[in-house]
Amino acid sequence: MTATVDGTSAVDLEEARELLVELVSIPSPPREERAAAETLVAFFESHGREAWLDDVGNVRAPADDAVLLTSHVDTVPGEIPVEIEETDDDEILWGRGSVDATGPLAAMATVAVRTGVSFVGVVGEEEDSRGARHLVGDRKEPAAVVNGEPSGVDGITLGYRGLLGGTYVATSESGHSSRPDPNAIQHAIRWWTAVEEAFATDEYEPVFEGVTPKPIGIEGGTTEDGLSVEATMEVRLRVPPALDVESVRETTEAHLEVGTVTWQDVMPPVMTSPRTEVARAFRAAIRAEGLEPRLLRKTGTSDMNLYADAWECPMVTYGPGDSGFDHAPDERLPLSAFDRSIAVLERVARTLRE
Repeated sequence: MTATVDGTSAVDLEEARELLVELVSIPSPPREERAAAETLVAFFESHGREAWLDDVGNVRAPADDAVLLTSHVDTVPGEIPVEIEETDDDEILWGRGSVDATGPLAAMATVAVRTGVSFVGVVGEEEDSRGARHLVGDRKEPAAVVNGEPSGVDGITLGYRGLLGGTYVATSESGHSSRPDPNAIQHAIRWWTAVEEAFATDEYEPVFEGVTPKPIGIEGGTTEDGLSVEATMEVRLRVPPALDVESVRETTEAHLEVGTVTWQDVMPPVMTSPRTEVARAFRAAIRAEGLEPRLLRKTGTSDMNLYADAWECPMVTYGPGDSGFDHAPDERLPLSAFDRSIAVLERVARTLRE
């Protein structure tokens, strides 16, 4: 099949669903996305669109830059048997990535072919966002961006908290456990306790508006030579748009009396306006589906944080699926929601191309 002069091509819902099931059936954890990425390239080429894998493995299918549709190819690890469950009123696709974010990815690929707009499937979002980081440095700013993550058919995500992630390391002399002097493990615990107290919030404050400090790994003990005690703690702090990553970093380090912390993961928070042309197009498209739009703020982080930091164009995040199933062992997506999200995205893309 070849594309028309305006870069569009027909993709019916049956073919869109087939693409979705095929992609969900291909394991694609970070750094193992190539098979899924090549499937996307083949899909675009079968519809007369130029597509290729770039230097880091992103799927690039450039076209009309009135809007860039982009979602991530990778999923978190974990095998969930792929099946379509028939219910009284729907069909439910079970499988890793069906929600986060292969559902949004397949919907966007379908709409990019139908409408002739630009598409990128990025890699590594679940690990280090290396695909998005490469993208913002490798191409010019589009007129608008729609990032693909589950928001529900009627949801429009406008904001995400930022991320500050690092590694704390402390060393102390070894000694008998009866000695009162604190060792490296105690220093690590005391530092993190002070950090948690510094960011403690009122129980009524919305989670999105506060800093959430979270230790995600800790190791410690006496070294092999018996001369020292070591402690290593991996930490992450989610940063609301009311603050910036630098001020949060300064607060954490102000409580650092012993040991060092090295920051590896930094993403600024983002909060976009509900009055941009992209947000307006989504509200109109969702209402055309007989639904009332919901404006969302997410407590986590996505590639949209990087796009908003690098580009000044309007953007939102959108995609089918209930984000409560992100990374879950029962991840699943109603295919009716997938179909309706395609209708919403197509209306938005055509509106922005006008």
